[in-house]
Amino acid sequence: MAPLRIAIVAGEASGDELGASLLKALAERGIPVEARGVGGPVLKAAGLESLFDQADIAVMGLGPVIRRLPLLMRRIRETAESIIAWKPDLVLTIDSPDFCKRVARRVRAGAPAIPIVHWVCPSVWAWRPGRAPAMKPYIDDILCLLPFEPAALARLGGPVGHYVGHPLIERLGEYRPRDETEAAVRADAGRALALLLPGSRHAELHHLLPVFLETVRDSLRQRPGLRWVLPTLKRLEPEVRRRIEAANLPIEVIADDVAKRAAFREARVALAASGTVTLELALAGIPTVAAYRVAAWEAFIARRLIKVPSVILPNLILDERAVPEFLQEEAMAARLAPAVLALVDETPARAAQIEAFARLEQRMRDDGAGPSEKAARLVLDVMAKRRKT
Repeated sequence: MAPLRIAIVAGEASGDELGASLLKALAERGIPVEARGVGGPVLKAAGLESLFDQADIAVMGLGPVIRRLPLLMRRIRETAESIIAWKPDLVLTIDSPDFCKRVARRVRAGAPAIPIVHWVCPSVWAWRPGRAPAMKPYIDDILCLLPFEPAALARLGGPVGHYVGHPLIERLGEYRPRDETEAAVRADAGRALALLLPGSRHAELHHLLPVFLETVRDSLRQRPGLRWVLPTLKRLEPEVRRRIEAANLPIEVIADDVAKRAAFREARVALAASGTVTLELALAGIPTVAAYRVAAWEAFIARRLIKVPSVILPNLILDERAVPEFLQEEAMAARLAPAVLALVDETPARAAQIEAFARLEQRMRDDGAGPSEKAARLVLDVMAKRRKT
C-alpha cells in the first residue's frame, strides 16, 4: 500500500499538537503516511518534513506582522508552490487563519483537484460572519472543536463543518483528581484551593488583574482559609509577581504546566478571564466565575460586532448561563467576591454548575470517539470521496 501523502500547515504550537495527534491516530490504524508542510517540534517528531522553521510565521500583533511581512509573504508563496509540486492526496491547514487561508487560496488556484481541509473553525458565529462564505471557494471541509459550529457554518453559507471535538476531551485525566489525596483536597471547603486566572496577555493583566486582586482581598476577609493559586506563563511571571507583591496578598504563583495541571486537579473554585480556560475549568469540574474587561473603545466596538448571547464557551455550548459572567463595568470586586464565595461550600449554585458541566461533557463527547480519531476518520473519508470523482 502506497503511503498517503498529506500536506500539513500549522502556524503555531496548538496547531502542532493537533497535527501530531492526527498522524498518531492514522499510525494507530496502520495507515502509512508521508507528511510535508509547515510545523514545529511536535509535528516534526511525529514525522512531518517541515519546509522551514515554524517560528518564521508564528507572529501575533500588528507591529510584529508588519515588520515580518516580506518574510511571511515569501513563506506563503513557498509553502503553496511546494504543496502544488508535491501533489499530495490532501492538504490540512490548522488554525492560524491569516497564513493558512492565503496558502489554501494559492493551492486551490494552482491545483484545484487537491482537497483542502481546515482544522479549527474561525469564530464566524461570534463576529465577522462574512468570513464563512468567503472560505467556501478554497476550503472543502472544516473540522470543528465546538458542537454548535457545523450548524453555524451551514447557516452562514460556509464550508461543510464536521464536529470532531476539542482536544481537551482527550486530556481530562490531567485536570481531574487522580487519587484519593487530590480528591480530598478538592472536597475540603474549609481549606479550599481557589484558582486565579487573569489571562495570558499583557493587556488582560492590565485590565483584569487589579480587579482580581481586589476580589482576592475581599474574599479573604470573609474566608481567611481560602488558598489562592495563580497559574501563569513564564513570560508573564515577573509582571504577575510584581503586582502581587505590591498588593501584599498571599497568592501562590506557578509558571509550570505540570504544576498548573496539579492545581486544577485539587482546585475547588476558580475566578477566570473569559477564554478557552473557562472550558478547561468546566471539563475539570471546577465551579467558576468568569469576568472580562477591555478598554472602553474596544468594548464599544465589540458590543456592535459580537453576535452571541455569551462570551463564555461552556455557556455557548450548553445554550444557558451556567457560568456567571461579569463584563466591563460589572467586573468589580464587590460583585465577583460574593459570586466566588457562593461556590465554595455545598450550595445550590455549586451543585447547579457541577450538574451543568456533566451535561457539557456528554455533549462534547458526541459519539464517544476522541477528536484525533474522528479527525483521522474524516480525513480518510474526504480522500476516499475525492478518489471516486
